Amino acid sequence: FFSPGLRLQLKMAGDSRVHTDHDMEIGVKKLPKYLREPQIATDRTHLIAEPPKKPRQRYVQKDGKCNVHHGNVQETYRYLSDLFTTLVDLKWHFSFFIFTLVYVVNWLFFGLLWWLIALIRGDLVHGDEEGWTPCVQNLNSFVSAFLFSIETETTIGYGYRVITEKCPEGIILLLIQAILGSIVNAMMVGCMFVKISQPKNRAETLMFSHKAVISVRDNKLCLMFRVGDLRNSHIVEASIRAKLIRSQQTKEGEFIPLNQTDINIGFDTGDDRLFLVSPLIISHEINEKSPFWEMSQAQMEKEEFEIVVILEGMVEATGMTCQARSSYLDTEVLWGYRFTPVLSLENGFYEVDYNNFHEIYETNTPSCSAKELATLGLGRELKVRREQIVLGIIKCNT
Repeated sequence: FFSPGLRLQLKMAGDSRVHTDHDMEIGVKKLPKYLREPQIATDRTHLIAEPPKKPRQRYVQKDGKCNVHHGNVQETYRYLSDLFTTLVDLKWHFSFFIFTLVYVVNWLFFGLLWWLIALIRGDLVHGDEEGWTPCVQNLNSFVSAFLFSIETETTIGYGYRVITEKCPEGIILLLIQAILGSIVNAMMVGCMFVKISQPKNRAETLMFSHKAVISVRDNKLCLMFRVGDLRNSHIVEASIRAKLIRSQQTKEGEFIPLNQTDINIGFDTGDDRLFLVSPLIISHEINEKSPFWEMSQAQMEKEEFEIVVILEGMVEATGMTCQARSSYLDTEVLWGYRFTPVLSLENGFYEVDYNNFHEIYETNTPSCSAKELATLGLGRELKVRREQIVLGIIKCNT
């Protein structure tokens, strides 16, 4: 219906209007489209935005073993000065080897002495002659001397090889072997008994939660983890303590790679002494004396640290001291979570559900530091605002 010239003018006007609207859109928003649209957080965008932290080497493993190796020890004689502890600390296959070796060498040594006495006296040559009185009857070779040494030290007494009264040197050797044999028995049996009864295996039934959490308790930020005991025989005089392990540089410029800082979990109030009958949640209040006082959620995600927890007590069955250890890396401390309850009241007793021992659930927690949270609480007019922040109604920076 329009002439070709009019259609060309209308098309040019439309293109100009499109360009004008596009320029106005850019002028108002001033951002590309891919930045104006809400971004969906993915693993790839997270890696691009923030480089991942390098995995930290544990100072204490989750099973309690210390990840420290002693190298270039020059004064190795110190281990021999405490020989009993050295034997107890050896691994089981080394212990069995040394246990067997000590007895065999002892029997061979005294067997050699008995054979030398028989050789010097001439019992090996004249032992079968009539009227000849040997030192030990029926001892005619080194093998028989070795067997007599075993019978003497173990008090077997088969009655075939017997020492005679006309051999004073044999009587003296018999006394020496009896005394030294008793000492060897006491040391080796004592080492094996202590090694068997060590309370290290008792620590296997002491549990620590896989994660530590940070959330609000009584309007205060708290760091929490859970401990439990699987046995019915309890740990007597149980106590717990925690250490913060992280690198530190002093004001003078000295670098301390693994500085240890105490974490107060109740040693000033007595809460560190536990009655560990059912699983307990250990709480550390983040106050001005806490190393986490100025750490917010964002800052804690950038920090590199390790929390070592140590549970000590006496085994009720043996009375020996037991120690269980575990640790939490910075990636294992979760902000804004709580532990799922595990204790329920049944008909006449309390039941612990260990299926939920490691379970946690998310809760409203302010992302600001405990110091900022305490600052917001100063003044009567800010009390309501602080409670709203704790409940997650408003943010810390509003």
